[in-house]
Amino acid sequence: MSPIITISGVGKTYKSGLTALAAVDLTLERGEIFALLGPNGAGKTTLISIICGTVTLSAGTVVIDGHDVIRDYRAARAIVGLVPQEMAVDVFSPVWATVRFSRGLFGKKPDPAYLEQLLRDLSLWDKRDSRIIELSGGMKRRVMIAKALSHEPDILFLDEPTAGVDVALRRDMWALVRRLRDRGVTIILTTHYIEEAEEMADRVGVIDRGRLLLVEETATLMRRFGKRRLALSLQQPMTGVPPGLDNWPLTLEDEGRRLVYSFDANAQDAGISALLHRLGELGIEFNDLDTSRSSLEDIFVSLIGQAHA
Repeated sequence: MSPIITISGVGKTYKSGLTALAAVDLTLERGEIFALLGPNGAGKTTLISIICGTVTLSAGTVVIDGHDVIRDYRAARAIVGLVPQEMAVDVFSPVWATVRFSRGLFGKKPDPAYLEQLLRDLSLWDKRDSRIIELSGGMKRRVMIAKALSHEPDILFLDEPTAGVDVALRRDMWALVRRLRDRGVTIILTTHYIEEAEEMADRVGVIDRGRLLLVEETATLMRRFGKRRLALSLQQPMTGVPPGLDNWPLTLEDEGRRLVYSFDANAQDAGISALLHRLGELGIEFNDLDTSRSSLEDIFVSLIGQAHA
């Protein structure tokens, strides 16, 4: 199956001389959820804006379902829905009029039944006659999502969709995203809530300083960079790791009350049994132990830290 979006050598340099993107290559598959992660100013929004045609690229090409975003802008834009970070609606317009007008902008025939179901899915049906200015922040965000979906796009971009919204909207929106993916819609999102990316995304891309550092299936990324951690709650605090434990990469936390061993999550022999045996030989006693696995956020922080080193 051919990719739905192909990004080749895309760069963006502003008149000020700032390079926001540098030679980005990326392909996005039909029906996947792709999370683009990066610190503030990394180039996430610039890349999304270029794909959606709201920012002009300085170099390279973007092709959406066979349509070049420069030469065939209308056809490319017609299959894309965008939920930007900032409000982009007439706040004095009623909800129903807003989504109906947005659908018409893309040349779609009126479909009141579809728009009604869309508003119901976003818990907006009871607010359909309310002016947007009268709505809460969370409800306004729902209107932005409804507006982006009004013309039934094949691709949906969500730029920081849950930043500053309530838990109920976050839950409703991710349920909607899953339903859209089940219908074959491709979802591209940026988010500061990295645990959401870990849960939702099929693949993850990490961008920093305008360069794409890595693109990987989420599960593969977790296996490739993941670490496990064994934490032992000591009966007696330590001022330092004893020399007799030099064979293990150990650290002390909580003012010496917790001994921590980090190891490769994929290692067949992590050395835990040998470590516990050695602790017994040295007379080091502990009250409790627990294990945990690296989160996607841990991996993200590590990758960005390496890029800045």
